[in-house]
Amino acid sequence: MKLNELRDNPGATKARKRIGRGPGSGTGKTGGRGIKGQKSRSGVAIKGFEGGQMPLYQRLPKRGFNKPNRKAYAVVNLGMIQKFIDAKKIDAAAAINEDVLIESGLVRRKLDGIRVLAKGELTAKANIEVTGASKSAVEAVEKAGGSLTIKAPAAAE
Repeated sequence: MKLNELRDNPGATKARKRIGRGPGSGTGKTGGRGIKGQKSRSGVAIKGFEGGQMPLYQRLPKRGFNKPNRKAYAVVNLGMIQKFIDAKKIDAAAAINEDVLIESGLVRRKLDGIRVLAKGELTAKANIEVTGASKSAVEAVEKAGGSLTIKAPAAAE
């Protein structure tokens, strides 16, 4: 097999529907939009329109609240930390801090800090230092013989 012989499976790709290309195409003239009316014109958005009646999404009361200064943490599970230790991407003997987790590729970015949760099992003895952790995660790390310390976020509030 050569590069010029590569083909997709028959029927895997379908030709794009070419609209408004004459009567022989089957989608000429009105281009599949029917005849007349607002929907046959361009630039129409009638998503929540109810014929002038107050739309349902406006009749219902507003609910909830989004805290403007909320913190967004990058979440890491203990099981994933163990997986990366087993794969030799993280050294369990050295202290595991947020920079180590980012370098290993376990976390993409720090956000407002990294929070450790107790999903999965940690068998290696590890000293972890992060911004946040659940109580069960702290217990699981101490049970494995390590320590989990929670440090204050880098940026002062």
